[in-house]
Amino acid sequence: MTKIPFSDIVAKAEHYKADMTRFLRDMIAIPSESCDEKRVVHRIKEEMEKVGFDKVEIDPMGNILGYIGHGPHLIAMDAHIDTVGIGNIKNWDFDPYKGMEDDEIIGGRGSSDQEGGMASMVYAGKIIKDLGLEGDYTLLVTGTVQEEDCDGLCWQYIIEQSKIRPEFVVSTEPTDCQIYRGQRGRMEIRVDVHGVSCHGSAPERGDNAIFKMGPILGELQELNNHLKYDDFLGKGTLTVSEIFFTSPSRCAVADSCAVSIDRRLTWGESWENALEEIRALPAVKAAKATVSMYNYERPAWTGLVYPTECYFPTWKVEEDHITVKTLSQAYQGLFNKDPVVDKWTFSTNGVSIMGRHGIPVIGFGPGKEPEAHAPNEKTWKAHLVTCAAMYAAIPLMYLAERKH
Repeated sequence: MTKIPFSDIVAKAEHYKADMTRFLRDMIAIPSESCDEKRVVHRIKEEMEKVGFDKVEIDPMGNILGYIGHGPHLIAMDAHIDTVGIGNIKNWDFDPYKGMEDDEIIGGRGSSDQEGGMASMVYAGKIIKDLGLEGDYTLLVTGTVQEEDCDGLCWQYIIEQSKIRPEFVVSTEPTDCQIYRGQRGRMEIRVDVHGVSCHGSAPERGDNAIFKMGPILGELQELNNHLKYDDFLGKGTLTVSEIFFTSPSRCAVADSCAVSIDRRLTWGESWENALEEIRALPAVKAAKATVSMYNYERPAWTGLVYPTECYFPTWKVEEDHITVKTLSQAYQGLFNKDPVVDKWTFSTNGVSIMGRHGIPVIGFGPGKEPEAHAPNEKTWKAHLVTCAAMYAAIPLMYLAERKH
């Protein structure tokens, strides 16, 4: 194998800082919430073709797949290119789509979460081409859709329907340029309580569903304090995220009440147990409440519907896994220092890639987790450079590690 030219890779990444900035700002300027990614997908296609990707295609779900090289070892790098909405515009100091920049940062919706990763990946492809870093690998760069709505669904489709199985996947979700090797899983759970309506002047004639939900909420809050803990991924958590009701009027007893629960699963927890521990709560039993998991079946921007249950498995790779070694060695070679190895707090497409399908995932991305979904979202130009260099070096470093 050719020796990896680390200093040349870093120099090229720095050279393309302005191009990555321009490309990222172009993506930010295109609103691309889940299921409305068509325009940003075509903008990415244009940039991939411009820098010299060997093949670029859009799959039936609307994910964009760009390929470099023709070797036998398939390595993938992923960025979801949908974003959340902007929330209350009054919380922004600048237009979230016009964005902003200065010498150090780029602001705008999607800058950290996570179109910055796409900018770095595309220009890593350019660096690979410029420096002739192709080898016995094929690099697949994916811009995936609907992640904010249903993380991992895009990769369920890629693996299950397109039959694409990389040897490992680099997730470019924001990691503050650290190496991340796992995350808690999650579930979206619903609890339904039924009652009987009557006139509010004589509530004893009915059965108030909101009152019946009250003790359940208290027990759910207490349950959160007793969930399983893992030394690496941390504690499982539970929070009520939404509440719904039906009632004939404001002068009536409510005849139904429901809540949504965001349940984060740490290592060793299962979706079955997460449902059963709620069903076992005394107030749930007393109210004869129904506890269920949500399903997702919203059409992609292409019109394709690929239904799934809202269960997103926990995953991690071990500290001595080849992916951790590969990224650590690449980082040391490029930057002459040791990387930080940690985990995500939030959820990523790894829930499907690794959690459902057992394909190793390793994280390294520009931007910081707290910027995700926040007003005045921003990323750092230096992060784009660091990540582009890493992504260009990873494939050859992986081949070297496989020989050890």
